[in-house]
Amino acid sequence: MGQGNWQRAAAGVVREAAEVVGRHRLRELQRKSAPRHFAMAGGWLACGAVGVALAAQDLYPWLWPLGITLAGLFAFNGTVLLHEVLHGLVFRTRRPAWERVLALVYALPCGISPTQFTRWHLDHHAELGDAQADPKRHHLSPKRSSRLVKLLYWTPALFLIYFRAAARETASYPMEVQRRIGGERLASLAVHLVLAVAVSLASVEVWPRVHLLPLLVAFPVWFALNRLGQHYAIDPADPAHWGTLMRPSPWLWDLLFLWSNYHLEHHYFPAVPAYRLPALRRALQPFFHRRGITPRGYGGLLWDWFVRNRAPHTDWRPHALVG
Repeated sequence: MGQGNWQRAAAGVVREAAEVVGRHRLRELQRKSAPRHFAMAGGWLACGAVGVALAAQDLYPWLWPLGITLAGLFAFNGTVLLHEVLHGLVFRTRRPAWERVLALVYALPCGISPTQFTRWHLDHHAELGDAQADPKRHHLSPKRSSRLVKLLYWTPALFLIYFRAAARETASYPMEVQRRIGGERLASLAVHLVLAVAVSLASVEVWPRVHLLPLLVAFPVWFALNRLGQHYAIDPADPAHWGTLMRPSPWLWDLLFLWSNYHLEHHYFPAVPAYRLPALRRALQPFFHRRGITPRGYGGLLWDWFVRNRAPHTDWRPHALVG
């Protein structure tokens, strides 16, 4: 499908989905609420605080893995909140200065550049139908259906994979943007080094539990699991199904991932804030039923990904599981 053709087809999908939701309902869903965003941010900070507290305490060592896991989730969900910022979903009207501050804060826990992440993600939206132009698919997705290669994304090797992919894409940006990205990365690295030294001076035994292991062990797992539910199990022939429809999980994944598991719905209507995505999903249910798009769970995706060794960005439905 040529670029013009897939763009027209994708636009047609959005129009059809908007008709199902209804114009008035869609406007309501696109309302932004700074208090609700900062409530999300408060939950994010609480998750990090609880994780660090559990990982740092010495009274109950059996709680250390839970603390490390929560601290890693805190680092990952910073990217989810950054995602809200780059789409302008925090304030009713854009506030560039405040959004810049929030972007830097949300990006800091995992050490990414907010400028690079923003450019990368918006290009991903614009070029979703082009396997070469979509930077996430072109640079970050596994190129071989090797279980070992796939497993590397769930390990500290993720940082090497991600930053290598980001560097390749960044090389195509204007020099001014490249310099800004480089400055943000150096500043983030400096903050993490200062934090590592400060915590190590206080307790060299605590530092790995509250800083190193959450980033190198827990963060890659959260990142890889979340990404597995984005664009790997799709129908390449249907622009309405260029993302994976995930099964709603109000008391588990919705809370853990701050509603970023509604990724297909987000691609239809990126102006809908994360906290309204479950309502958007309910409004879109007739559309999904009409198009024959059925929801998946993370357990089934993991089975297809590792056991059946399915290739990314292909059709994983039972009728397509051949060979």
